Amino acid sequence: MKTNIFQRRLFAACAIALFATLPARADSAPVKLALFDFELKDFSGGAGIAGDPAADLRHLDDVTSMARQLIAASGRYALVDVAGAQGEGVKDRSLRECHGCEAPIAEKLGADQSFLGIVTRITRTDYVVSFVIRDAHTGAIILTRTSDLRIGADYSWDRGARALIRDHLLDGS
Repeated sequence: MKTNIFQRRLFAACAIALFATLPARADSAPVKLALFDFELKDFSGGAGIAGDPAADLRHLDDVTSMARQLIAASGRYALVDVAGAQGEGVKDRSLRECHGCEAPIAEKLGADQSFLGIVTRITRTDYVVSFVIRDAHTGAIILTRTSDLRIGADYSWDRGARALIRDHLLDGS
């Protein structure tokens, strides 16, 4: 009988300890996220001379808009307005080249975290969509994910980004 009481107490203590360590998502405030415009890194054979830069910009705007809507709708994040962001790389969409400089920019905007999305064009039909989330206060990488798009087109960037964000950020994988 002593063993049975001991086992029950041990089980209860373990259960309490387990639930005490779980994050209280339902009660916690959403994380303030500065989601910067998606950027294009073009490694294709015609980079800089072939293609339509205006069309690329429209597709980047579309994927950025979709990402903002999807993330805001989740309720886990409160998007911080990045329209007034200043700093090298913000306006010309080259934050990816400064290795984390988006974090202090996000911090100045009042965000807890920064989100930088990148579409890498390998060829005209092969793309990589990725994102990096950093702690705005320390610059430490919190999460980074990548997804390949094969035999796709530039108008499919938002589909790739949507799947990546949904499956690896919002669903908690």
